[in-house]
Amino acid sequence: MEEMFTGQALIINIAFIILGFFFHAYITKANAVAASKQSKAILAGAQREADVLRREAKVQAKDAVLRAREKSEQEITNQRKDILDLEKRVVEREKNLSGKLDMLSSKELQLTGRLTEVHDQKDLLKDQQNKLETLIKEETQRVENTANLSKNEARKTIMARMEEELTAETSSLIRHAQKDAKQDAEKTAREIITIAIQRYAADTVCDITTSTVSLENDDIKGRIIGREGRNIKSFEAVTGVNVLIDETPELVVLSSFDPIRREVARVALTQLIEDGRIHPVRIEETVEKVRKELDETIRHAGEEALFGLGIAGVAPELVHILGKLKFRTSYKQNVLDHSIEAAHLISIMAAELGLDTKIAKRCGIFHDIGKALDHEIEGGHARIGENLLRKYGEDPLVYKAIGAQHEDMDRTNIYAVLCDAADAMTAARPGARMETTDLYIQRLEKIEKICNQYAGVKSSYAVQAGREVRIMVEPEKFNDHGSQLLARNIAKQISKEVKVPGTVRVTVIRELRCVEYAK
Repeated sequence: MEEMFTGQALIINIAFIILGFFFHAYITKANAVAASKQSKAILAGAQREADVLRREAKVQAKDAVLRAREKSEQEITNQRKDILDLEKRVVEREKNLSGKLDMLSSKELQLTGRLTEVHDQKDLLKDQQNKLETLIKEETQRVENTANLSKNEARKTIMARMEEELTAETSSLIRHAQKDAKQDAEKTAREIITIAIQRYAADTVCDITTSTVSLENDDIKGRIIGREGRNIKSFEAVTGVNVLIDETPELVVLSSFDPIRREVARVALTQLIEDGRIHPVRIEETVEKVRKELDETIRHAGEEALFGLGIAGVAPELVHILGKLKFRTSYKQNVLDHSIEAAHLISIMAAELGLDTKIAKRCGIFHDIGKALDHEIEGGHARIGENLLRKYGEDPLVYKAIGAQHEDMDRTNIYAVLCDAADAMTAARPGARMETTDLYIQRLEKIEKICNQYAGVKSSYAVQAGREVRIMVEPEKFNDHGSQLLARNIAKQISKEVKVPGTVRVTVIRELRCVEYAK
């Protein structure tokens, strides 16, 4: 029984397997049919889309062709229109030219007729002129026969008499006019100058070429001199000022023709004494610091001078240059004080004459500004000042008046005359100037100028009242022999070009410094 049930089960399983196989084959065939139908449907859809795109492309191509055709037709139409317009203009121009030609032809005919009339009138006038000349000759001959004088003789006689009468009358009028003008001019000028002097008064201040530094005790003199004189030598080399230390108690004298150098040396020495540390390195640092402070003092002096005169709108560079005049002297007269005084005087005179007082003040304050740079720039201080003021945008009336000082050029404005008058008034007061000091300063400046013109010279200082000049040179450009040759050449040139009472000692200083920093 068990074997029979096992056989039936096997048969049943085989039957199910066979049925599963047929069922799977049927399903596979059905899927294949469905897939074939779907692919056909997709192909049909793609074909329809392709047809649609093809038709759209054809439509777009037709539209592009139509637009291009329309554009070309529009351009052709515009060109035709332009050609027609041009043709019309040409036709109109031809008509105008034809009209003008006709007009010119008619005018030519008119002118021809007028020329004929003019020729006829000219011939008629010529006949009348000939008749008049004949009548004049006859009348002249008749007068000559009556007076027993020729025409030229009568003319000379009449002209001689008229000349004598006119000469006498003219001379008389000129003498009277000159006398009246001179009297009036002298009276007016005297009144103006008197009014200016009365309305302005300033003290006379005479600068000197030495400065003194007071000491607490004479022990400080030894510290200033230093071991073997190294401190005083370093101080004189850096400042260009001669330090005079004698038996005068508690006093050191600084001597230099340049007041700016002297002021730098005075302030620096005072600070060194107060600090107590006096040695070459400290001396150099202090002198450099004082020079920077003095630049600020110079600028402040220029600003104060302009503010006191009510002058504004001046370039900062001019203010600084003007401030330098505080430390400049001319014939022992302080140039900045002299310029301020001249500005007041010229302003008062300009007001009396009805001129612009602002222009007058600018002329007065700037009339000697060239002296601040005359040792740096070639030429007279008047021409230097004129170029300087023109460079920094001053009014032409101002710089022309400055350039016309001392008859350096033709004076074309009244401010130049007033500027010279004010300059003379401030200088003519008793004690205002001393010519010998100015000549002395000019001599020292010329000595330094000769030294500085040589290549390789860094700086030069005339000391000992001009009896010695110390020259600092660049060490890499000179050897020992070159330094000696330079000293000899400079000494020869000074002997030829400068009149010196006595001798001038030329000292060339060649110093090489090597500096390194330890880290």
